[in-house]
Amino acid sequence: MIDTHELSRRAGSQREVSFTAVAPADLGIDVIGVPEGDPIQFDLRLEAVVEGVLVTGSASGRLVGECARCLVDVEDEFLADVQELYVYPESDAEPDEASRMEGDLIDLEPALRDQVVLALPFQPLCSDDCPGLCAECGARLADEPGHKHEDGVDPRWSALSGLLQQDERPQDR
Repeated sequence: MIDTHELSRRAGSQREVSFTAVAPADLGIDVIGVPEGDPIQFDLRLEAVVEGVLVTGSASGRLVGECARCLVDVEDEFLADVQELYVYPESDAEPDEASRMEGDLIDLEPALRDQVVLALPFQPLCSDDCPGLCAECGARLADEPGHKHEDGVDPRWSALSGLLQQDERPQDR
């Protein structure tokens, strides 16, 4: 929550604030997100406008997740732009049109959640050229570049190998 008491309600007045806050729970998606309790750095400008307070700036912090191809741990940074209008409690604006202030307080969490989650990679990768896992044994291919298996037949399909050999014979005419 940001206290806007020091910012007068006179349109055009502004102040800049920088602070660190802890990340809320569930700030992310299943494969990557901001760990709960991690610090998030905010650099914001609060500007009084006729309807309320316009908040613009950025939030940055650490992302933790796993590679979508090889499942190794991934760590990255995020930088999210924040721009939100918070209307005064007595404003006639509909609640769906803008966020409403609670007295002189602004709750940044919904705006932060929207911006961070939208900026997350849908399939995070440990590297752009991650080869993933071996489909047969699950070995991480980046750790074993020459990894391959013998061209043996899976024992579950061995009964069908006789059919393949019959089809390959020339047909008698």
